[in-house]
Amino acid sequence: MQSQQYLQQRRKFAAAFLAFIFILAAVDTAEAGKKEKPEKKVKKSDCGEWQWSVCVPTSGDCGLGTREGTRSGAECKQTMKTQRCKIPCNWKKQFGAECKYQFQAWGECDLNTALKTRTGSLKRALHNADCQKTVTISKPCGKLTKPKPQAESKKKKKEGKKQEKMLD
Repeated sequence: MQSQQYLQQRRKFAAAFLAFIFILAAVDTAEAGKKEKPEKKVKKSDCGEWQWSVCVPTSGDCGLGTREGTRSGAECKQTMKTQRCKIPCNWKKQFGAECKYQFQAWGECDLNTALKTRTGSLKRALHNADCQKTVTISKPCGKLTKPKPQAESKKKKKEGKKQEKMLD
């Protein structure tokens, strides 16, 4: 009987010993896994934001061109750079070449000034350009014509001519 008790105690001890070894191996592996990952160094850049000049066209007042960018910072590797840019030729340059506006329909002609006007609201500003929120433009009314009441009489003349040709 003692041998059976001895064997049971030995089995319990062996099981406990194996469990202990297994736990140590698991903890050791977890710590080793942590050590294998390199620690990420958090770099805080003291470089400032890029400040861009207006786009300067290569030729004329629109099309391809360049702009200069600068930023500050004691440890910045790059503090100046040049970037290619484009000024669309169909934009209203009188409000800034980098400001795009959505315009309303032309208003009625002012008979005193012979001008018609419309208002545009800012749609898009390229590269953080300083643009007005709303702008107003004017243009000459052009020829002031009254609707011709003769439109019907011309139709009648044409019909009359057709009938004359048919009769001939």
